[in-house]
Amino acid sequence: MVVGFGVISLAADMVYEGARSVYGPLLASLGASAVVVGAVTGAGEAAALILRVVSGPLADRTGRYWTLTMAGYALTAVCVPLLAVTPLLGAAGLATAAALIVAERIGKAVRSPAKSALLADAAGQVGMGRGLGVHKALDQVGAFAGPLLVAGLIAATGAIGPGLAALAVPGAVAMALLVLTRRRLPAPVVEAGVRAAPAPLADEGSRRIPLPPSFLRFAVGTSACTAGLVTFGLISYHLVQREVVPTAGAPLLYAAAMAAGALAAVLTGEAYDRVGGRVLLALPPLVAVVPPLAFGNTLSAALPGVLLWGAAVGVQDSTVKALVADLVPRERRATAYGVFAALQGGGALVGGLAAGALYEQSVTALVAAVAAVQVVALLLLVPVVRRR
Repeated sequence: MVVGFGVISLAADMVYEGARSVYGPLLASLGASAVVVGAVTGAGEAAALILRVVSGPLADRTGRYWTLTMAGYALTAVCVPLLAVTPLLGAAGLATAAALIVAERIGKAVRSPAKSALLADAAGQVGMGRGLGVHKALDQVGAFAGPLLVAGLIAATGAIGPGLAALAVPGAVAMALLVLTRRRLPAPVVEAGVRAAPAPLADEGSRRIPLPPSFLRFAVGTSACTAGLVTFGLISYHLVQREVVPTAGAPLLYAAAMAAGALAAVLTGEAYDRVGGRVLLALPPLVAVVPPLAFGNTLSAALPGVLLWGAAVGVQDSTVKALVADLVPRERRATAYGVFAALQGGGALVGGLAAGALYEQSVTALVAAVAAVQVVALLLLVPVVRRR
């Protein structure tokens, strides 16, 4: 199950991570300012997170974990290649691109809680941190390969459109692999060695179990981390507009960031299984050091910042989720992932809007604001981790 979803995510990540690597240059080519880039990419991340508060409980209530997973992947596979036509739409191109970017992120929101619940069942049998870390590492292979594919096609054609259109191929592969995995693994595992009927994981009574206060405090703390983690769309906008890298160089940097994320996911996942949630106290400092480096005016400064950004993303998407799974009852995991993501989405939306506005005023102001928010995040996380 872990490896199966890892391979599916590998193909799917080629699609949406390949596209995300050029969102900044794409939107800039369509006439977007830094504020618009921050708003669109921040709104996309917010949609991917906030809407999980609906899709998570829906998965637990109906038991349609596979249906929601497949629908979410299908939305991503369709929306991303359509971005290739936006440069041809004239004045409507920017609005269409913004709508497709948000719609692709909605696909992430639809599938993620249901997939995470299925995956957590399997990962629990091999070590939660290790299982989610291995899945994230496979996932990041696709996140590394997709931007490389886009970069190669941009360099060859001199345009962003062909690179986005080519992502239809890994999208089709992801859907085919998902159907194959669904047929081989038709229902979640309830106990080791026992396969459940295609029904909800929880009965009516267990669905009413309240989410623990420690989970809610942890979710608020990590949402502050999300608010401070500037989007790569804004980072790539800066690097291309300041001519630190050419347009084709942005997805190459993104690929390097995804490789750093894969390594961070595996290392922190293993550390989580050994020492517990204390490993997550490294996340706020990691987020705080990204802006002063990534928004530099030389590649020697920007590259370490981009790599640290990727490492922070890798930890948020793997080891953070491991602690979520351990803080809540098993029957409420999809709901918990939905609530957790909604709080993160609020952080992403506020952070995206604020980062774009602060960037246009002063990079120094952006750096100071992110550092202050991460101090708050650390103060919120320490009590939860110590008690855990």
